[in-house]
Amino acid sequence: MTTFQLSERCCTIWNVSQRSAESRAAEPAEANRVVGADRVLATLAELAVHPDGIALDDLARVLHSPKPTVHRALASLRRAGFATQNGRGHYVLGDEFLRLAFSNHEARPDHVRVLPVLEELAARFQETAHYAVLDGGSVVYRSKVDPSVGAMKLTSVIGGRNPAHCTAVGKLLLSFQLSDDAAVHAWVAGQPPLERRTAQTKVEAAPLAAELAIIRARGYATEEQENEIGISCLALPVFATSMSIPSGAISISALIYRTPLSSLVEALPEIRAIASPLGAPVGVS
Repeated sequence: MTTFQLSERCCTIWNVSQRSAESRAAEPAEANRVVGADRVLATLAELAVHPDGIALDDLARVLHSPKPTVHRALASLRRAGFATQNGRGHYVLGDEFLRLAFSNHEARPDHVRVLPVLEELAARFQETAHYAVLDGGSVVYRSKVDPSVGAMKLTSVIGGRNPAHCTAVGKLLLSFQLSDDAAVHAWVAGQPPLERRTAQTKVEAAPLAAELAIIRARGYATEEQENEIGISCLALPVFATSMSIPSGAISISALIYRTPLSSLVEALPEIRAIASPLGAPVGVS
C-alpha cells in the first residue's frame, strides 16, 4: 500500500495546481488510497487545489475513500480551523491554516531578504521575478513578484515545483551541486528519465553536462523555451548563508515576445547590481 506523499501531491506549478479533479480521480485507486493521519493530510492537500471549494462526494471520489471516512478527516481539520464550508456547502481551506502558512512564509529569513530584490527586478523589467531552492531533481519556488503592469502574467505559485534540468534556476543550482561532468552523468543516471517539456529540453547527460560547465564558468544560467513555450529566463545565485554554496537562486522569467532573452543578457550588469545585496557576484562575466 502506497502512503500519501504531501510534497508530491500539492507542491507543483504544472503537475498539481493545473491538474483537473477528473485526471486525479482517474489514477489507480490503490496508488491513491490513504489511511489514518495520512488521510487527513491528503484531504488538506486536496482542498488546496480547490480554491472555490469541493463537495464531499467529489472529495471522497478523488481520494478513493468512503464518504464517512473523509467526513471524519474534514471534522478534524475543521476543529483545528484548517478547513471550513463556504456558502454553497463546499469545503475550502480554513483561515487558520492560511494564517499559519503565510505567517511562516513571511518569517522565513530568505524570503525577507530576497523580497526587496525581487520587487526591484520585477519593477525594472516588468516581468516576473522568482526565488527558488533546489530539492532533489526539482526546484521549489519560495518567493514570487509579478510585474505591476501587463495583461499576461505567469501562473507559477509559491511552493510550486518545476524540473531542475530545464529551468534556469535549476540548472544554476545543479552547476554548483554537480562539480564536473562525471557528477552530472551520475546524477542523471540516478534520476527517473528526465522529462522533455519542450523540443528544446535537454534530457541526456552529455548536453546537460556541457551546459552546466558553461554556467559554472560564467556564473549565471539561462533557458529559452526549455520548460515552457514562449518563456525565457535568466538566473543568478543567492548566497544567503555561505559565500561558496548558494542557498537558492533568483530569476527573471519573461514572455519572449515582450522581453527576449537577449535583452536580459544585455542587462546582466544591471541585474547583478540589483542582486548584489544577496551575495550575487557583480564582476563575473
